[in-house]
Amino acid sequence: MRKQVQSNEEGISMKRTLAFLFVVGCLVGCFLFETPHDTAAQSQKTQVSGFDGVMSKHAQQMMMENGRHIFRFDTFGDEAFWGDSLRLHQAIEGAKLGGVGPGLSPNAALALGLKVDVDALPQNVIQGLKNGTINLNDPAVTLALLRLNAVVGVTGFFNSNSQGTLRSIGIQCALCHSTVDNSLAPAIGQRLDGWANRDLNVGAIIAFAPNLQPLADLLGVDQATVRKVLLSWGPGKFDAELILDGKAFRPDGKSAATLIPPAFGLTGVNLHTWTGWGSIPYWNAFVANLEMHGQGTFFDPRLDNADQFPIASRNRFGHIHHKHDLITPKLAALHFYQLSLPAPAPPKGSFDPEVAARGRELFNGRARCSTCHVPPLYTEPGWNMHTGDEICIGNFQADRAPDHRYRTSPLNGLWTHQKGGFYHDGRFAALLDVVNHYDSCFSLGLSSEEKQDLVEFLKSLPAPTERSKSTDHKN
Repeated sequence: MRKQVQSNEEGISMKRTLAFLFVVGCLVGCFLFETPHDTAAQSQKTQVSGFDGVMSKHAQQMMMENGRHIFRFDTFGDEAFWGDSLRLHQAIEGAKLGGVGPGLSPNAALALGLKVDVDALPQNVIQGLKNGTINLNDPAVTLALLRLNAVVGVTGFFNSNSQGTLRSIGIQCALCHSTVDNSLAPAIGQRLDGWANRDLNVGAIIAFAPNLQPLADLLGVDQATVRKVLLSWGPGKFDAELILDGKAFRPDGKSAATLIPPAFGLTGVNLHTWTGWGSIPYWNAFVANLEMHGQGTFFDPRLDNADQFPIASRNRFGHIHHKHDLITPKLAALHFYQLSLPAPAPPKGSFDPEVAARGRELFNGRARCSTCHVPPLYTEPGWNMHTGDEICIGNFQADRAPDHRYRTSPLNGLWTHQKGGFYHDGRFAALLDVVNHYDSCFSLGLSSEEKQDLVEFLKSLPAPTERSKSTDHKN
């Protein structure tokens, strides 16, 4: 009897144990196999609580949103130069509206490569552009677009008088490093921040200013010479070193201006610009102070080298300091925003995937391209610089920079900036010309088919494994 009772008690205990394990299993199962919605909700709670919430708010509001606004709309006080000194705004509005000359019509502005942000336009203006009732040959329409803050990279400062005339004009980062998707009309559409505006004729725009004497005084020449130099640049080019060394032309007589590079896809990339002056925030400070003529602080004792940078040394450009610094407090957010700009994926059907796959093998193998263009950055991690001799070109442009070298340019999004050619000065008209150059430089012995394979691969970057679906370009 005692054994039977003991057996019954063991049976009950076993059942209780099994029941307990069943309940635990259910709970574990619910935890492991909870719905994606529940997981996302829990993740969201984690992200917005405690210090995670502080970081999220800092990244989204303090950095991303502020950085985007700075990139698109901040002049850093440069209207004191472009408007007050060069009086560019007077040439834009024209004599009939209180300025000088014929004025700048929208059609003339678009011909200079300026772009219009469709998202800044009210519906009646969009409709007028569609049906042709807006006169694009009237400078007054240009002023109306400036009032709407619709001209990409340009801000008009207006007088408070009844005529609404321009008081000054300023420029932003977006002037050179944004374009539009042409969704409404050519040169009118939604912004594409970070894309190089290879239509923009910066030199011709500056030459349009009534008073170039400040630049003439800086360079030690007359205004006619300044205009000649500016007009030699052409669309998509700018000479950042001109105000440092005064070298307006290369030894072969061609303009010393270089192509405007893209400002996207720079996450993880070390030295910036064609000749590697410094990092992204370095170059932002350089450009905002010295090229845009904003009011800030900039330090670089390398510019004290009078032999290499006679103009910069004479004018103490490496030691800029404004009491009211309008640049330095904005560099962090601007940097953050630029790093958020992905290299856009190529349009569907713009390359042959099968051929590109063969090109990828060549790129990483016998063609030795990845030796310098290391995937997925497609530049070297670290000090990504080379002498002209290493890449079989002259050193003229490299010698205008402190390290006398060229940067290994990142290749992601290469398809977006084919206009104007390749390399810093556009010397190679097409990608095949670039491949031919390296085939000769490094004695690779590539066949014609292999060269085309490499071209297709370059057109495919960033590769699907190196980008998110959200960067796919629909147009």
